[in-house]
Amino acid sequence: MSRAPRVGMLLGDQLSWHLPLFAQLDPAHDCLLLAEVQEEASHVPHHPYKLIMLFSAMRHFAQALRERGWRVRYVHLDDPQNTGSLAGELARALREEGAGQAHLCETGDWRVEQSLREAGLPLHWHADTRFFCSREQFAAWAAGKRQLRMEFFYRQMRREQGLLMNGDGTPVGGAWNFDKDNRKPLGRHSKPPLPLYFSADAITLAVQALVEQRFAAHYGRLQGFAHAVTHAQAEQLWQYFLDNGLAAFGDYQDAMASDEPFLFHARISAALNIGLLDVRQLCRDVEAAYWQGRVPLNAAEGFIRQLLGWREYVRGIYWLLMPEYAQRNALGNQRALPAFYWTGQTQMNCMRQTIGQTLEHAYAHHIQRLMITGNFALLAGIQPQQLCDWYLAVYMDAFDWVELPNTLGMVLHADGGYLGSKPYCASGQYIKRMSDYCSGCRYQVSRSTDEQACPFNALYWHFLMRHQAQLSVNPRLAMPYRNLARMAEGQREALWARGEQLLARLDRGEML
Repeated sequence: MSRAPRVGMLLGDQLSWHLPLFAQLDPAHDCLLLAEVQEEASHVPHHPYKLIMLFSAMRHFAQALRERGWRVRYVHLDDPQNTGSLAGELARALREEGAGQAHLCETGDWRVEQSLREAGLPLHWHADTRFFCSREQFAAWAAGKRQLRMEFFYRQMRREQGLLMNGDGTPVGGAWNFDKDNRKPLGRHSKPPLPLYFSADAITLAVQALVEQRFAAHYGRLQGFAHAVTHAQAEQLWQYFLDNGLAAFGDYQDAMASDEPFLFHARISAALNIGLLDVRQLCRDVEAAYWQGRVPLNAAEGFIRQLLGWREYVRGIYWLLMPEYAQRNALGNQRALPAFYWTGQTQMNCMRQTIGQTLEHAYAHHIQRLMITGNFALLAGIQPQQLCDWYLAVYMDAFDWVELPNTLGMVLHADGGYLGSKPYCASGQYIKRMSDYCSGCRYQVSRSTDEQACPFNALYWHFLMRHQAQLSVNPRLAMPYRNLARMAEGQREALWARGEQLLARLDRGEML
């Protein structure tokens, strides 16, 4: 007697050929389920480009699965029988297929995984083997440690994977980290490559029409989508970066420039996070480019550190500490997210540039997120959940496992230093050093306390003063607190007054 068929469920960020459930299922007997559901599409007001990318990539992957002989059950968002939730669609598939068991991979969102686990369905779970470090491995590494530091985790991962390592177990170049070489502002003669775009096919155009019909009220550009939605396109985008961007990536990975949203960045994080690229292959390709003499060591190490170090580290922390982690608010921030985060209508040129490109491209690179929009939110005391929801909504590569620790832990220091050793706070001087934003701004970065002064300056000192009892014991903030102590009392009072004025304007909903 033949066994009952089984259903394998693939989520929108699991479009990979390397998932273990493929080995457990039989194309001749079982089916695969992919479902577009309203609950996930509207959990936060996702940027239209993010929805187009996900739905188009899912539909293209379903087509590729069928070409490989799989029977695919695909549920479109506008299917009249669509239940609106992943658990509802899985339950319907099991019932209508007469299936006895569902196979799934670990999800990237604690909320989604809990809803599936609590649905009372016959589920068989598999590890998400697309990552170097499993949830269990990270928990074992973290056990017994009073503090977790990415640098030590990264070194262990380098040793385990043998990436950029000498035969005697030492790192190539004699150091683990070349970050000090990766902080150059964009030079006048440094010409970034033109971005690579892809033409929308019939599948993508149909998805774009659906998103325009259902989600036109969401903030962000809707027309002109031209991003990678297939494995072949993602590979082409990656090869383009290897050939044209990686060599200068190390030097300029922290640089920012007006009307230059991409610079030397790879723009592959969205494709990687939904499964169109394999992180192991990316790291091998970068290492090979170094050994072949095509790129300098600081570029190769810096890129590998982002993938093998930081990306794996934040995922480990997410699954180690959820769901409690999402509620942390160590600095007691309660201010509402300013409306200009959704519109880009602000006189601060750095914020206008970063938010403007975010609304247009659903993209900003890591320093723009950390030191512009994130830094402002930290200094202004924005409520963590509101900022986390904003990052999750507006960026095409944002999924909860990677967005939440980065925003709550690194950007807002809301976990009290668990993820990062210090708050990443800075005045306008950092922005001036790493960008050309200040030259096109209504405010003056050289001033701090009057109406023409850059808001980042007074807010920076206001932040340090209002959290002095909590943060002055942090050795990495010793220098700014020494500088604060050396200020004349009148200067401190003027900075405090200007900070209070700016925060009051935010509370009244006024534009800065």
